[in-house]
Amino acid sequence: MGSFFIKSLSVVVFSLLNSYPTFAQFIDLNSENPYKKVFVKTDNFGPSYLDQLEKAYPNAKPDSIQFSMLNDLAYYWHTRNLKVAMDFTEKGLQLTGRKKNTLWEGRFQITQGAILLRMEKLDSAQTVLQEAYNKVCENDLAFLNTQLGYVYERRGQLGKATDYALESLEIGKKLGDMKAIAMAYSDLSNLFWKQSKFDTGLKYGLKSLAIFEERGITDLDYDFTLYVVGNNYLALKDYQNAQKYYELAMVIGERYGFYNNLSDVYISLVDLYAFLGEFNKADEAGLNAIKYAELLENNFMVMRSWLSIGKLRNLQGLYDSGIESLLKCIHIATTDFGDEYYLSQAYDALGKAYAGNHEYQKAYQAFAEYDTLKTRIFTAEADQRTSLLRTEFEVADKEGTISLQEDLIKKQKARETLIVIIAVLLFLLLLLAYKAISNNRKKNRMLQKQNEEKEFLLKEIHHRVKNNLEIVSSLLSLQSAQIKDTNVLNAMTESQHRVQSMGMIHQKLYMGKNLAAIEMKDYFQNLADYIVDAYGMENRISIAIAMDACEVDVDMAIPIGLIVNELLTNSLKYAFPNKRKGKVSIRLKKSASRLQLEVIDDGVGMVLKNEGQPSGFGIQLIELLTKQLDGKMVLNTHQGTSVSIQFQSKKAA
Repeated sequence: MGSFFIKSLSVVVFSLLNSYPTFAQFIDLNSENPYKKVFVKTDNFGPSYLDQLEKAYPNAKPDSIQFSMLNDLAYYWHTRNLKVAMDFTEKGLQLTGRKKNTLWEGRFQITQGAILLRMEKLDSAQTVLQEAYNKVCENDLAFLNTQLGYVYERRGQLGKATDYALESLEIGKKLGDMKAIAMAYSDLSNLFWKQSKFDTGLKYGLKSLAIFEERGITDLDYDFTLYVVGNNYLALKDYQNAQKYYELAMVIGERYGFYNNLSDVYISLVDLYAFLGEFNKADEAGLNAIKYAELLENNFMVMRSWLSIGKLRNLQGLYDSGIESLLKCIHIATTDFGDEYYLSQAYDALGKAYAGNHEYQKAYQAFAEYDTLKTRIFTAEADQRTSLLRTEFEVADKEGTISLQEDLIKKQKARETLIVIIAVLLFLLLLLAYKAISNNRKKNRMLQKQNEEKEFLLKEIHHRVKNNLEIVSSLLSLQSAQIKDTNVLNAMTESQHRVQSMGMIHQKLYMGKNLAAIEMKDYFQNLADYIVDAYGMENRISIAIAMDACEVDVDMAIPIGLIVNELLTNSLKYAFPNKRKGKVSIRLKKSASRLQLEVIDDGVGMVLKNEGQPSGFGIQLIELLTKQLDGKMVLNTHQGTSVSIQFQSKKAA
């Protein structure tokens, strides 16, 4: 911890000293060593180092120095603006192509891949990096694997990303490349953090920082590792240490213009200040996160900035504002966005915002999307790989090795105790199996009881809805008794019939065995009996329910019931004048994916108005309900009236 504070102090001092131009400190084209490679041989230069590189590289000799300067220019511009970085990369690829320098062409492709993946072009980044693999030398492979690991990390394939980090570590150890080792530990720290293994993430983050500090170079990757260590401290609720590491990361980021790291840090500071209840500071951090992300023109950072602000608004209870920020975040994260980890966090926060705003249907949809993304990311394979890796490192940290003799002794003891172990394991397996079966039976009984309770509650709900609809029907009847106007009285009576038709649906639900569907034949019979009796035509009009038993989802049964109510009412009112006798047939047929409803009477036929179309509220209601069911109505007024409606049976049982 002491070295951490010493390093912090030195960085601040360097920041003050390097506020003046220091061109000669790392570029002198007239010297024997014209270029001290940035962040490798020196970090002792001012904030305008990219401008100095841009001015100097065209005149640099030999080609290798020129290529090195241009590649550094392209790579470190990607911390400030991705489009500018890509322009310099393409210049490097053109230059190396003309010079037919395959090695440096591969190195520029690694830089190109690093930029592409931050532009959310993950497939292109992977293709370019794989092309570079056979062009560069072994010394470049650790850095190349690091970028490939970032590609898979962005896709949410954390297990694959861990493999690449491990491969980089092995290459670093083989070549004695301390920077590669430090970067590998840093990447593993970040991956463990994403897997919610914060203690292990902190352990390897601190190991990475120790190696970086031994090098004495405060570069982009050291800055990023400070941020990752801060994240692990924050997840462990050690807010004091988290803030210290974030603040040092900000100092380095401001000194060199690492906009991507600055945006990262400010995003985490939003969470930190929110946890501490310092909401004004959190708001300011959120604005800074967006500012640097937009300067960088990096949608990934912009998306994460809005995510942090949305989570902050949730903590403040400002759910409307939280929903607005999170929808911006998700809008930026298009279908080819790639990073399912942060996208899953966005849907989780959005679900909480909707729930806090009492928009439960939208909350359910957001949480369902979160569960889908989480399942893709936190796979058993990823967890197994990181767990095995963690175990491997912990074992590697122990001092000393086991001698061959000790191995032989252990093997001999293992043979002697093998039979005992097998017997004990078999006994334990039998015991566990018995326990599992017993627990499953208890769970099944509990689930059955819960299902019975839920079924009772649903039936009770339908019963109460039916009773409430009967009250409404009774109120309409009482009101009708005081109305003298015939037209108004008829309208009230018809409304009463409509309410009664819906009440019958709920009666069928709480009296039946199926709480999700209605048997329509029996329902039509009850509805017809009620309407014929209401009009006092039971001696003149016969109703035929010419259909087989057919169950329909409750969401479709209600509009179908209203349609039949209207058609049957119209037939009784208009089709049989002068006390004429007649017959009405009702039929609901199901074939393949369609349902066909027919209501036919043998009365005098419907009188058509306005270019052959019937009029009246009842007909308008039938048309609206038909559209609701995505159906098509056919009307025939010859030799009575025949109405046929066809619609999709998506919800039919």
